[in-house]
Amino acid sequence: MSTEAPQGGAIAKVVGWLRAGYPAGVPHGDYVALLGLLRRTLTDTEVRAIAAELAGLARQGEVITTADVERLIGSATLDEAAPSDVARVSAHLAAGGWPLADAP
Repeated sequence: MSTEAPQGGAIAKVVGWLRAGYPAGVPHGDYVALLGLLRRTLTDTEVRAIAAELAGLARQGEVITTADVERLIGSATLDEAAPSDVARVSAHLAAGGWPLADAP
């Protein structure tokens, strides 16, 4: 089985970056630091769960804002919310009838 990365795409870019920075391989002690640099994307299940929590707030009369979405994403991922994740959660809410008060 080949260990070559496919041409193009995000994975190939990451592999190329790692090979350039660590031509002899990644030292064991650097794995945690490198993984910390990678931004995680929400799964579809996480998007639905966050949107459901926000919709519950809306049913109670709360106004949902972009900051609310970012806060809940940050809680779920322990990372800053990526704009693409905010957009996915916002779209899910809007499709359910709960658009944000301040669309991102």
